[in-house]
Amino acid sequence: MSKKRILIVGGTGYLGQHLLQFFSDDSRWTSPVDIAFTHHSAPPSQALLNAIPRARPFPVDLRTGNGLDAISHAFGQCDVVINCAALSVPRACEMDPEAAMAINVPKALVKWLSSFERSNALLIHLSTDQVYEGTKSFYKEEDETVPVNVYGNSKVEAEHHISANCKNFAILRSSIIYGPQTVVPVPKSLPIQWMDSVLAKEEALNFFHDEFRCPIFVKDLVSIIQVLTTKWISVVAAIFVSRSCN
Repeated sequence: MSKKRILIVGGTGYLGQHLLQFFSDDSRWTSPVDIAFTHHSAPPSQALLNAIPRARPFPVDLRTGNGLDAISHAFGQCDVVINCAALSVPRACEMDPEAAMAINVPKALVKWLSSFERSNALLIHLSTDQVYEGTKSFYKEEDETVPVNVYGNSKVEAEHHISANCKNFAILRSSIIYGPQTVVPVPKSLPIQWMDSVLAKEEALNFFHDEFRCPIFVKDLVSIIQVLTTKWISVVAAIFVSRSCN
């Protein structure tokens, strides 16, 4: 049986880098896996490549899908695709709604997955708690989605598109992700690091007012994704063995 292939879309972002470091550790797996990741705004730095020597980088534009076919040819058909890429700063989404919808609704990625000869790839898609209106605490999956900003609306549209067009998928509605800095610092402001810098300057600032938020530690989110990934790989492996025996 061939190695399983895992692709992290948006691997140079905050969550993406943490996933790459975690998944590139062979001790995490009972059998070897191949790892690849995509980048768009800038090529990955040498520091990141040195930290994850096993992971293969591919430039991809999610708006057009340019670069996805190169992954198929050079890396192969993926077994698990983890989509961390997004225009995730709400203010930037408000300023350019067209770009937010084009990037955050992964139509090109879903179309590419549907072109695979085998239909057993799993898409793990990162969504947001901003799909909810925010009038109560502790929302449940079945609660109505009423986004109050462009970012939340783009993520709702993404969920609908994936649900309608993907056979195997998991959608994770994450809240604020916090944790240690990445190998290569990301340009987006990180919650803990930003709060620490403000407090260090002894500046007066209101962080939140009358809000229920459920931040998640980045390594806990990585563990959730790892469980989904390993369970799916074991299911695919079992199907392969069953077909071989028959």
